[in-house]
Amino acid sequence: MKNIELLVLDMAGTTIDEDNVVYKTLTNAVNDYGYEVSLDKVLSTCAGMEKLEAITSLLREINGNEEDAPAIFENFSSQLKESYRNLEVKPINGTEDFLLKMKAKNKKIVLNTGYTSEIAHQLLNKLNWMENIHFDALITADDVLESRPSPEMIHLAMKKFNITEADKVLKAGDSVIDVEEGKNAGCGLTIAVLSGAQSRTELEKAEPDYILKTISEAENIL
Repeated sequence: MKNIELLVLDMAGTTIDEDNVVYKTLTNAVNDYGYEVSLDKVLSTCAGMEKLEAITSLLREINGNEEDAPAIFENFSSQLKESYRNLEVKPINGTEDFLLKMKAKNKKIVLNTGYTSEIAHQLLNKLNWMENIHFDALITADDVLESRPSPEMIHLAMKKFNITEADKVLKAGDSVIDVEEGKNAGCGLTIAVLSGAQSRTELEKAEPDYILKTISEAENIL
């Protein structure tokens, strides 16, 4: 089996269960502007993307006005802060255990996300996940110029821990964009999980090495 030294794991839907509140909020924010999009449409178009970019692509797909995107994004961001304030956030089944086991095996864990740093920290605080205990670093959309599926976040994660060979990196996520990000970085393993935004049928299009129910099943592979 490949010698994996670094795990780059997506947050919402992969390690954290926040009940798709991001995509529900995004759907509301778009519809507040007089559009009519369904949650399913938002999940299939926007999953895993940096959120302003996600809103712009969505508007393009529904022949909306792309110039509405920044205002919708502002609306979305303030609604999301409010939603998260009241939301009960849980780790996806088995995740916390999995992270601690991987850390005990001296593997580095980087959480990466298309969220802003502020929202990502809000989630981690709710879970009481600590740097150096549950994970080694957090990389968000704020830390890079190009968002997923660009491999920039993974390259940054590798640089942080002096890992030069991408085949020692595992990337896992719940969207096609996560898998594409891993492939673009040349990761040794790409894993899609069914605990989040997209279905097996959608995820199969990206051809990940494995499709698992939850990330904790990756223990058997590692």
